[in-house]
This record gives sequence, structure tokens and C-alpha cells, in this order.
Amino acid sequence: MRTGEEVRGSERKDKGGIVCAGNFIVDRVHTLSYWPEQGNLAYIQHQDVGVGGGAANVVTDLASLGFSGKLSAAGCIGTDTDGEIVKTRLRGAGIDVSGLRELPDHATAHTHVMNVPGQNRTFFYHGGANDAVSDALVSPEFFAGSGYRLFYLGYLMLLPGLDVIDADGRSGASRLLEAARNAGLTTCVDFVSSEDPEFAVKVGAALPYCDFLVINEIEAGRATGVFVRDPNGELIEAALLTAGERLLAAGVAKGAIIHAPEICFWFAPGTRPILSRSRPVDPAEIVSTVGAGDAFCAAVLYGLHENWPVERICAVAHAAAAHCLRGATATDGVPDMAALLEDVMKMQPACV
Repeated sequence: MRTGEEVRGSERKDKGGIVCAGNFIVDRVHTLSYWPEQGNLAYIQHQDVGVGGGAANVVTDLASLGFSGKLSAAGCIGTDTDGEIVKTRLRGAGIDVSGLRELPDHATAHTHVMNVPGQNRTFFYHGGANDAVSDALVSPEFFAGSGYRLFYLGYLMLLPGLDVIDADGRSGASRLLEAARNAGLTTCVDFVSSEDPEFAVKVGAALPYCDFLVINEIEAGRATGVFVRDPNGELIEAALLTAGERLLAAGVAKGAIIHAPEICFWFAPGTRPILSRSRPVDPAEIVSTVGAGDAFCAAVLYGLHENWPVERICAVAHAAAAHCLRGATATDGVPDMAALLEDVMKMQPACV
């Protein structure tokens, strides 16, 4: 039996649903006094335990946003304490976890996140059960038959069982996304900012089966071979335009959304890109940058499911990311959608 086949129907079928497949990771976030040199000591001032990874963050954020349709998780965990943490956290948010396959010979994936306030975080990661996820273990057909509409897959480049290219030039991700599409689901994909030299080749195999792509500027650059920032770290907007057009040319069917701390571009075939500026965030209010991109992505999926205009989706996604920055873990800063819409109304009333 493939993961997802045991998921039961719901009285909320008429409201649709989103299944989030991919990475499920126990994150232990350590807030440090400073980043030490090798051999030195830094104080851990605070610790938080969360459930992270692309699929876990996005599905949890959708629950926090108050998404009214069904939400399900699909992927692999171990039969260990961390696996129980994953299931307990997701169930507590009202998410169906019967699509999570438990593997007794793998540990649940986990990460130690080292966070110095005001600086980028650093990750120490063990892939565990995530490394075993394959297209044979997830059944998008069943989810489609249960009334779901969107199939999210994340993160590519952190799921080796789906990233590897076979002799036919296909990846497990490409086959899984093709199956989801053939079942009638809209496919949505996210990457992780890997430095793998085969990044472009591996993600490129999946792009022809991707309806919507939601990635950051670094990932867009690595997927297309475009340098998106200058030597001083300044964003090159013209380069993002080039990257977006290349992603569409590579097969992304309906929308390539590239977000950065400064900006978002929404590319769609046959139309001019839509630009949306990010709102400024006071650095003093930033507790952690963990999960901001996933909060952005979750708001995008919410809007896509509800068929909102692009401008409204982008405004809400920026707001979700800004709120996430105020939380210590990847998901605890995201409010419900009513609060985000009220927030957007104050900042950009034309978008609501």
C-alpha cells in the first residue's frame, strides 16, 4: 500500500483540500549568544522544538491560517520519539497524518538550527526517513479521489529518493508530479537552497510537471544559471526577470513565483510579470528567519485554492512572511487569514 491510500474521506470534501508531501523534520532551534569560532563556547540562551521541513511547515501554516478545506500530510517518518512528535503536532493542528508512512529502519529526520538574532540561521541536518521518500510511497490518485485540489511537493533537493535522475532522464519527483497531474490535482513545488552542482539538472527534470513553482531568488538563480545578486549582495531585478522567463520556458505551466526579502515576481505564460514589493520589517522585531519562505508559500497555496487575484495573493503572502519572522520556530508566528487580511487592508487596501 502506498502512503495516502489509507486516508479516509471527510464531510468537508466539497471545500476541497491541499495535500502537502515531502519533508517532515523535527527542528530543535537553539538561540545562541553569538556565533563562536571553532573550539570556542557560546551559550544556548533558549531552545524551541518544532516540526519543520517544506511539507510540514506549509501544511501547519495552512492550518494556522484557518484554511477551511481538508489538509493532509504525505511522506515518511521513523517509528521513534521524533516521529511521534511529528504526528502529535500535526494532529493537534487538525491535519490528517494517515498519509505519513512509518519506517522502522529509519530515524525521523531532524535538524539542529543554530540561530543568532539578527543573523542568518545555520542548519545541522540528518535526513533519516526523508531520504527514503519515493514516488512509489505516495498516492496522489487517492487524494484526488477524496476531493483534494492541490498537491504540494517540497523540498526538492532535500529528498534524494525523488531528486535522483534515472537512465531515462526522469526523476522520482517528475513521476510523482505527473501522477498528481494525471489524477486531476494542481501541482505546486518548492525547492531548498542546495549547493548541489547538479541542482539545475535535478530540478529541471520536474519542471515540466509543475503547475506552480514557489521559490526564492537564490533557488531561481541556481535553477536557471542566472546570477540574481551582484557582488555586494544587491538584488538584480533584471536578472530575476530573466530567471522567471527561463522557468516558464523549462515547462512550468501556470505560474513561477520568485520571492526575495525585497520583492516578489509572479510569472505566468502569455502575460507580463506582476511585481509586488515586500513590506519593511524592523530588524529589532525579527526573532528568527526560519520558515518565512514557507509561510509565504502557504499563503500562496491558500490563495490559489480560493482562486484569488494574483495581487491579493502576493500581498497576503508578504504579510504571512513578515509575521513569521516574529516567531522562534518555523510556524509559530503565523496568524489566521482574517488577521492577515486586516493587516493587508491597512497597508495595501486595493489588494483586499
